[in-house]
Amino acid sequence: MQNELSKSISTAGSEVQLDTHVKRVLAQKQVLAWIMKYTVWEFMQLPLDVIQGCIEGEPEISSVKVGPGETNEMISGLSNEDKLAGEGAVYYDIRFFAVAPGDTKQIRVIINVEMQRSYYPGYPIVTRGIFYGARMISAQLGREFSGSDYSNIRHVYSIWLCTGVPASIGNAISEYRIEKHDIIPGFPDKKEDYDKLSVVVIGLNEELSSENQLLNMLNVLLSANVSPAVKKQRLQQDFSMVMERNLEEEVANMCNYSGYVKEKGREEGEARVKLLLKKLTADIGWDAAYEVMMNPDLQQEYYEKYGI
Repeated sequence: MQNELSKSISTAGSEVQLDTHVKRVLAQKQVLAWIMKYTVWEFMQLPLDVIQGCIEGEPEISSVKVGPGETNEMISGLSNEDKLAGEGAVYYDIRFFAVAPGDTKQIRVIINVEMQRSYYPGYPIVTRGIFYGARMISAQLGREFSGSDYSNIRHVYSIWLCTGVPASIGNAISEYRIEKHDIIPGFPDKKEDYDKLSVVVIGLNEELSSENQLLNMLNVLLSANVSPAVKKQRLQQDFSMVMERNLEEEVANMCNYSGYVKEKGREEGEARVKLLLKKLTADIGWDAAYEVMMNPDLQQEYYEKYGI
C-alpha cells in the first residue's frame, strides 16, 4: 500500500486538479521537513525526522478539500484565509505551525509555503512574500497575543518556490529578513525582539547542477521531465524519502500530469515571448525589437526590465 507522499506524486487530473496535486505533494511532512531544514533558522540544526515531529496539525491546503474522509500526514490547524473589513480574501497554498525546542522554552513559528510557476509574474515575488508575512503577523492578534503583549508575536516565514527560473539566476535560495542597523550605536541588540518576518525565495532550474541537497530534491520532486517511477526511486534512494514501489497503476496518470505541465509551460513561454515582442515594438520599434529577439542575453535583460 502506498503512503501519502507516493500517492500524491502519482495522482493527476485536470487543470484545476493540477494545482491541488502540487500542493498535496508539497504539504507532505517529509517535504516540509526538507524545506524547513534549509530555510527556517529554528530547525536547521535538527535531523529531518525530528523536524517532521515538530510540525503541528492535520491536513488543510488552501480552502480545497482533497480526498474527503481520508486520513493522511498533511498539515492543518490554522485557517488559511485572512480577511479584514474592506479587504479581499488572501488564500495561502500551505500554512502551518511548527514548534522547535529552545534553551528555556519551545519556539513556535508559523510557516507559509507557496508554489510559483513563473519568476516574472508581473510583480516582485519578494514583495508579495512580505505582504503574506505581514498578514500572518497581524492575524496573530487574538490568537497568539492580545492587547500590548507584542513579545508573544511568532516568527513567520513565507517561502516561495519558483520553477523554471532563468539560467542567469540558476538554482538559488535567498532570505529577506528584518535586521538591526545602528545609525548611532547605543541600543542593545535583542534579536528576538525584531526578528519576526522572513521571506525565502527558492529558484529552481533542473537543467543546472547544484551542490545544495534541498534544491536537488525539489528539482526531482517537481520535475515534469522525470517519469513517476524514476522520480520515486530517486527520492527514495538519493534523499531517503519513504514510499512504496508498487506504482504500475499510477505511472500512466503521472505521465499525463507531466505532459500537461510541459504543454502548460510551452504555452506560458509562447505568451511571454509574444508579450515581450509587443512591448519592444512599442518601445524601440520593430527593427530594434528584432535584434533583441535574436539575442538571448538581450532578451533576458528586457524580460527583467519589463518584469515579464
